[in-house]
Amino acid sequence: MTSDPAVSGDRILPFSVEPLDVRGRVITLGPALDEMLTKHGYPASVSRAVGEAAALTALMGASLKFEGRFQLQARGDGPAGMIVVDFETPDRMRAYARFDAEAVAHYEREGRATPGDLVGRGHLAFTIDQGSEQSRYQGVVALEGQGFEAAAHEYFLRSEQIPTRVRLAVAESIAHDAPNRWRAGGVMVQFLPSSPERQRQRDLDPGDAPSSHARDETPEDDAWVEARSLIETVEDHELIDPTLSSERLLYRLFHERGVRVFPPQSVRHQCRCSRARVFDMLRNFSGEERRQMIADDGQMIVTCEFCSARYRFAPEDFAA
Repeated sequence: MTSDPAVSGDRILPFSVEPLDVRGRVITLGPALDEMLTKHGYPASVSRAVGEAAALTALMGASLKFEGRFQLQARGDGPAGMIVVDFETPDRMRAYARFDAEAVAHYEREGRATPGDLVGRGHLAFTIDQGSEQSRYQGVVALEGQGFEAAAHEYFLRSEQIPTRVRLAVAESIAHDAPNRWRAGGVMVQFLPSSPERQRQRDLDPGDAPSSHARDETPEDDAWVEARSLIETVEDHELIDPTLSSERLLYRLFHERGVRVFPPQSVRHQCRCSRARVFDMLRNFSGEERRQMIADDGQMIVTCEFCSARYRFAPEDFAA
């Protein structure tokens, strides 16, 4: 197996295909994702859901051109009813999931433990946070059992109105002589022509509307149809294969049109928590509230949900 970071590392590769007026990014997550997941000991199906969410968050967050944070938050009524992923520019990521272990095991036994199944019905929120002095932007899309790919497509159609296609894949490598490792990959392509008229898309399917309801027959641009069709040929193994680089995948897809790649961006797992941040949080509680947090050993113990780091404080730390 190669140790080339361009293949096995954590990186985002931007690209453009000028003849088709599309731009996009390819992501590979290896050690960073493995660190995010192994700190929590998630069931395999929950790890796959978190991996998909992490890949999607990085693909979208990498587009930020300022110092800030991009957050994906999925909330639903399923056994893994909350998944949160933070991407902080330029390269830091963290993630966690809340789940009911017994319910997840039941779903796995029944063979219905896809990310869409586990999150269930609810909503998926994308939040861009530019800092305390700037406004925050949030886009929300309904979750009705679909996966993160389909939810992303609906978000871009409704909120951004940019023709977009996303492919995501997650897998666990199993070796007899080494610990299991998680990998995730994804590719996102967006149609960005100079003329806004060329970006027009058909409305969503009207579903159970009466047959007399007029369907939107807006024709799609030929360049976008070609680019979208090529992305839809991407198979899961091409996104997670540790011997296949993002450059080779892009060449396979777009060599006939000509694809241009830009300098890659690294990604790493790093939590935002610290002892000072936790101390400031506890200081905002009342004395009575802090007394209720004291454990049998006389200490207050706070565990970070993202990285599982444990911070211990004595009541006298807050005496001042």
